[in-house]
Amino acid sequence: MCRTSGMKNLYIVFILVAQVFVSAQEKAESRHFSSVDINYFYGNIALHNKDIRHLVTGHPEGFILSWNKKTFGFEGWEQYYNYPDYGVSFAYQNLKNSALGENYALYGHYNFYFFKRNLMLRLGQGLAYATSPYDREENYRNVAFGSRLLSSTYLMLNFKKENLWKGIGFQMGLSLIHYSNANVKAPNTSVNSVTFNIGLNYQLQDNLPDYYSYPQVEKYTEPIRYNAVFRAGVNESDIIGSGQYPFYVFSFYADKRLGRKSAIQLGTDVFYSNFLKEYIRYKSIAFPEEGITGREDHKRAGIFVGHELFVNSLSLITQLGYYVYYPVEFEGRLYQRVGVKYYLGKKLFAALTLKTHAAKAEAVELGVGIRL
Repeated sequence: MCRTSGMKNLYIVFILVAQVFVSAQEKAESRHFSSVDINYFYGNIALHNKDIRHLVTGHPEGFILSWNKKTFGFEGWEQYYNYPDYGVSFAYQNLKNSALGENYALYGHYNFYFFKRNLMLRLGQGLAYATSPYDREENYRNVAFGSRLLSSTYLMLNFKKENLWKGIGFQMGLSLIHYSNANVKAPNTSVNSVTFNIGLNYQLQDNLPDYYSYPQVEKYTEPIRYNAVFRAGVNESDIIGSGQYPFYVFSFYADKRLGRKSAIQLGTDVFYSNFLKEYIRYKSIAFPEEGITGREDHKRAGIFVGHELFVNSLSLITQLGYYVYYPVEFEGRLYQRVGVKYYLGKKLFAALTLKTHAAKAEAVELGVGIRL
């Protein structure tokens, strides 16, 4: 299929999806309002790792199509975040390198507004499909993507004006688009695109309501809460072909709310990382000069501090940890975790997090937990 034909087909799919959303909006309560926007982007691949130097040969370009549900303060949390939008985005990107190919991605996103709603910051997280992943025989040059299915994050900072003429508005700014499979399968050096974007937005309804402001209430307080989380998944070391293995993580931590928006955390992790068994065996045979005997323990334990940002039933978490039990050297003692939690009630939650060592991802973690 030629690129022009593929773009047309994607545009048709988006129109159909948009029509579904519009139909649903018409049947919903009158207080539901939404918009759509399209952004074209063009830019550069950031050289964050010298191993991808041979893949940076052109200027990536593509588009992002989005549907946004507007908020006006009908629920209390909306006022605390200056009435954000939330919605879904579809993205297409040509990475302008035959080894990297093209990526298609689907995201959930939030739009946050500043400076009298003239500046918009969008945070999107989702999954991407790579058309040309690494293959030992046919595409050995692509050390960025070891699998077709990738995790993707994008940030967009736009100057934005809505409803300039008959519901149509204008926006322009900068975007950062990240693709990685988080070492689910090696290789995985990832790709970051820094781009300029320009686009149009369209308001789907007329006569938008005024923003509702709740009266000020007393400072929000909570006692210290205790959390237990079980996380799991599969991953592989950076050694290509070493194999994918399951891992398990047990986390226990306390958190203290600082207000309605955030809480600080202090806790511990215990890691059962089965890929390290193969990594230890390989290192002991291939590089005996590094001092690994092959009898080292594959388990690790760490302590961490963290922060949780509460946005309705969803929350964003960031954690910084240090291994206190560290039998074998692997990417350093410091580790980070970023991701989202979704509360299924007042106590139970599900979590999707990314564990990294600086810019090197180790695992995507799926988790369930309880907050008491």
